[in-house]
Amino acid sequence: MERVQFQQEQMLTELKDLVRKGLFTQKEVKQIMQKRTSFETALVRRIPKKGDFLRYIAYEMGLEALRRKRAARILDGPQPPSVSDYALVRRQFHVFERALKKFKGDVGLWIQYIQVAKKEGARTLVGRITARALQLHPNVPALYILAASHELEHLAPSAARALLQRGIRLNPESAEMWREYVKMELGFVESLRRRWGVLGIELEDTKGKGKQRAREVDEDQEMGNEEVERMQVDAEDESDGGEAARRQIMQGAIAKSVMSSAAKALPKIELFISLQELLTGYPCPPSLRDTLLDHLFTLLHETLPADPAAIRLSATRHLLPDLEGEALVDTLKDANERLASAVRDQNGADERLASVYASFVQDWCRKDIDDSLKGYLITSLQLLTQQKSASPSPALLAATITLLTTYQESLHEYLPPTSNTPERVLRLARKSTGKDTTKHSAQVWLARFDAEKQFSTSEDAKRAWDEGRGAVLGAGIETVWLWGLDPEPDWETTKGRGTGSAEAEVGERVRLLERLLGEGHRMRDATAWAAVQETLLMRYAKATDVELAIRLRPEAVEEGEVPPAGIRKRKRARGDTGTERRSQSMAYADARAARVRHIGAAYVVTAPVWREVFAQEEAASEEVPACSGRVLEMVFEQWQRKDAVHATVAWARWLLAHGKAKAATDVVMRSRNSLSDVERMVLEHLWKQEVDEGVDASSTDDFEAIPQVSLST
Repeated sequence: MERVQFQQEQMLTELKDLVRKGLFTQKEVKQIMQKRTSFETALVRRIPKKGDFLRYIAYEMGLEALRRKRAARILDGPQPPSVSDYALVRRQFHVFERALKKFKGDVGLWIQYIQVAKKEGARTLVGRITARALQLHPNVPALYILAASHELEHLAPSAARALLQRGIRLNPESAEMWREYVKMELGFVESLRRRWGVLGIELEDTKGKGKQRAREVDEDQEMGNEEVERMQVDAEDESDGGEAARRQIMQGAIAKSVMSSAAKALPKIELFISLQELLTGYPCPPSLRDTLLDHLFTLLHETLPADPAAIRLSATRHLLPDLEGEALVDTLKDANERLASAVRDQNGADERLASVYASFVQDWCRKDIDDSLKGYLITSLQLLTQQKSASPSPALLAATITLLTTYQESLHEYLPPTSNTPERVLRLARKSTGKDTTKHSAQVWLARFDAEKQFSTSEDAKRAWDEGRGAVLGAGIETVWLWGLDPEPDWETTKGRGTGSAEAEVGERVRLLERLLGEGHRMRDATAWAAVQETLLMRYAKATDVELAIRLRPEAVEEGEVPPAGIRKRKRARGDTGTERRSQSMAYADARAARVRHIGAAYVVTAPVWREVFAQEEAASEEVPACSGRVLEMVFEQWQRKDAVHATVAWARWLLAHGKAKAATDVVMRSRNSLSDVERMVLEHLWKQEVDEGVDASSTDDFEAIPQVSLST
């Protein structure tokens, strides 16, 4: 507590000054002191929490905002500076420094510190913080971007460029870093253009102003790239060659050089998408934008000539958000023809390209465009699926069936005659799942399920689902198996309905899940079945939990609750001990225990499933005292075999919360002795967190006069 006392003593001068100026009353200062003492006490705990530091900082930020408002309202004109003018801001920085001593590895905390310092105008401090942060975290692009942004805001483009170049050297695979570098160079060229415009300097001027233009370039452009340095040297020349170099700089030669380096260092589609978004939205002359976009797409074609996403990006280059009318129609048709031609040339050899084209058509059909355009896109897609020179693409077939199912009614007159009725759509869907090349595709089966659900009877849809579960292989198999179970019922609403109808609905869901769990032999991929089974067991556990609550809880809970003391005395006088009601409550507990035993014996249960079952039994133990502990311990014993660490922590936490601290400690110690060294460390860490969770030294009372300021934890 000596550290808390020391911090209290440091507050006295500033608080006295606040009272002297009339900004706070003695009562308010006392509340501030109490609040700060509470925060300081929380900070000296054995295991500090980042949230305590952030709450303290947020409080100080609110206090400073209130001080400024009152100073503007109460004080007449400028006042001589005093300690309270800067003490509250300094305390924010001080708490940040203390937090960073404990959490040096927390990048988010460094970023918050930088943002607060920038907000308070502490330019020098921001520079020092970013330098320290970059020393500790040289592989975090966000820190370089923040530092470069700070330098640019204070008119230091050379320092910003140096920071970004250093960040790129250490993080060459960061698309964000390359984007910010290009953005900075675009800003540099734009600033030169505006400055020359203000000075009346024309690029076409000859030798008379050559040296002045060269100095303008030399002052602001100090890039380490050899090609750019060569351009700068040429720019100093007063000959025609120097004029050409200056013209190249103003036409984006530096940005082109950076983009070329980026494409060489990071040949990924994410980089090109990011740069296209930047160039499209950046406020620069249209001629410069077009020149840079041409260069970008030339690089794209050279770097990723066969990448499907790159082909789509190139084809949709001119599909800008503000297009409308005839321009939109012509541009969309051109993009569609380019993509369809690429798919046609591949003859179905690249399924990824087919998926990209299918996604393109689906994306545009969801947009608010003319129905005739949607019909044109769907027709184009369907024609590709009917190529005789190639086997049908699962992605194209699935997209075609899905779009025909979705828009059959609204686009009836714009669809091909072979597929503009529900019967024809169903025929196409059923035929597609019978082809040798597509009968194992989850995409095609899911599209058929939706068509059956919309255009045929529920029995036909169920039969299709049964058939599909046995046919599907590969990616998407889990989605096919769960299709008939979605959407998941709202169990709370189900429990609120009449007992008879609710029980019948839940019972039907339980039987369906049991049937699916028994069909594991139909799935030939053991890994896929493990994932599907886990999901099914999660839903089975929830359904059986609700089923018990509906079927047994009214008798077990409503009639089996322990009556108040006065009623118990009168019942004992009459000889009524309530044995029958207690037995009903115990019957509910026995039913829950039987459920746990059945799940453990009948299925291969994973740790996540036991975690879910434990949570359900924990909730039941709070509502029905007879279930308390006994069933939970059964779940713990099963869960412990799959995940001893988390099972032990959960069971010990429940024991501790119910006043059984010794039993909780015994459980942890017994489990600890049987774990490996790494598991033991994890268990000790998690258990310390649980023990400390209830210890919160900070007060929850807020000083109501202070505005709310929040920092994320």
